[in-house]
Amino acid sequence: MFDFLDSGRYDLLGAFWVTVQLTLYSAIGSLIWGTLLAGMRVGPVPVMRTFGTAYVNVVRNTPLTVVIVGCSVGLGQTLQFTLGGEDFKTMGFRLAVLGFIAYTSTFVCEALRSGINTVPVGQAEAARALGLSFVQVLTLVVLPQAFRAVVAPLANVLIALTKNTTVAAAIGVAEASLLMKEMIENETSALFAVFALFAFGFIVLTLPMGLILGWVSKRVAVKR
Repeated sequence: MFDFLDSGRYDLLGAFWVTVQLTLYSAIGSLIWGTLLAGMRVGPVPVMRTFGTAYVNVVRNTPLTVVIVGCSVGLGQTLQFTLGGEDFKTMGFRLAVLGFIAYTSTFVCEALRSGINTVPVGQAEAARALGLSFVQVLTLVVLPQAFRAVVAPLANVLIALTKNTTVAAAIGVAEASLLMKEMIENETSALFAVFALFAFGFIVLTLPMGLILGWVSKRVAVKR
């Protein structure tokens, strides 16, 4: 059934490694940018609150394919914004990561904002009474508890990001779904095997992730 893998024509592990890299870099960037957006949305500066709210509502409701293709066409081809990429392959990968960060950070922001709302208001007020600034209250008191409260939602965002990396095939990034498309075109007699192979690959990536982060969520949950 899987005889087509013996030919050495398809770099299956390489394709899934690109998927892992997309997920890893996008997850780190999304966590950073999403945290900043959450800080803006709960901050005392009206301009920053307005920007954070508008950004989240617009980007979150924009199809991911539009975001990724927009990064490629708008930034890469029109504005020649290559992010230091010297060839099409590298440039496409980096622009895809940028698109995933822009999109996924909105969900990270909303997850964190829900976690911030679980922190008792009295703790923030006590910290302000001690003379701490808003940034100090947010980083030292509120965010540590918020992160502990939203490990499970963030795990769901990470799993969704892993599966969303398949959209990068739209701009030619050689990840798993692009290879699957090629194999479907070439191995028409083994379509079920191809689908089963890639389904299993994504299960291997996402299932342990969900189990591990679910365990972490229970371990670090804030007891109130």
